[in-house]
Amino acid sequence: MPAQKTFKPTLPTTCKIVIYMQVPAIIVFGDSSVDSGNNNEISTVIKSNFEPYGRDFIGKQPTGRFSNGRIPTDFISEAFMIKPIIPAYLDPTYNISEFATGVCFASAGTGYDNATSDVLSVIPLWQEMDYYKEYQEKLRGIAKDFITELYQLGGRKIAISGLPPMGCLPLERTTKIFSGTDCVEKYNSVALDFNGKLQEMIKRLNKELPGIRLVLANPYDILLDIIHNPLKYGFVDAAKACCGTGMFEMSYLCNKRNPFTCPDASKYVFWDSFHPTEKTNWIIADHLVKTSLAEFL
Repeated sequence: MPAQKTFKPTLPTTCKIVIYMQVPAIIVFGDSSVDSGNNNEISTVIKSNFEPYGRDFIGKQPTGRFSNGRIPTDFISEAFMIKPIIPAYLDPTYNISEFATGVCFASAGTGYDNATSDVLSVIPLWQEMDYYKEYQEKLRGIAKDFITELYQLGGRKIAISGLPPMGCLPLERTTKIFSGTDCVEKYNSVALDFNGKLQEMIKRLNKELPGIRLVLANPYDILLDIIHNPLKYGFVDAAKACCGTGMFEMSYLCNKRNPFTCPDASKYVFWDSFHPTEKTNWIIADHLVKTSLAEFL
């Protein structure tokens, strides 16, 4: 067999793509994958404003981003020639004029259903099933309602992120460590099913709302390819994360006192047990800008 080609991306100052029409601002909603520091300013245990988070960020400072460096929305903003980072709305060091070209409202731990951010105690299995039935009913309306409200507020170019291959996250692999460390396919199937429903909803809304340009910015396929073919992208480990043992650490469990944290995050697909490294974030963002987000150019 011929030697496998290795792709070694660098983290450029500006992603090298041609922009045909300026996007004036990027407004971000979401969870920890795109939170740029809002959770720093609220009372929650879900934080990442301490080392080693941010050790490869500009100035080597932890900002509340759940990565060793920048996150996908930062790279997308830079690729659209706006600015290299998108600030958190609750960050007191920024003012309203700086938010004019981009701002992040995301909060780690949130979800489509408000109950996602409210659950604090153990729930019995029978209640989980009842919640799931209720959730299915609510979810059919909640995503659609959110987009419709954005539209009414003037939003016209809207990208919705799909789910990643959740069964391949280090945290999920750890749950089946005694039966092997392959991806948990039932979780990947759930993500694929959800992404399919999102795509159907997007098609309907594009027909129903005049002038809207709604796209699915789906990280599933590109991240799965990185995980299955890490050498092609210049990684050496796609199963374990860089921080700690690489199996279950996240937030406060991922700290500078943990002696197991890797010295070079660029060799790893994941930074902690749930979030990608800066290098992975750049590859995903670059892929999305050149595919689904090209609709906005």
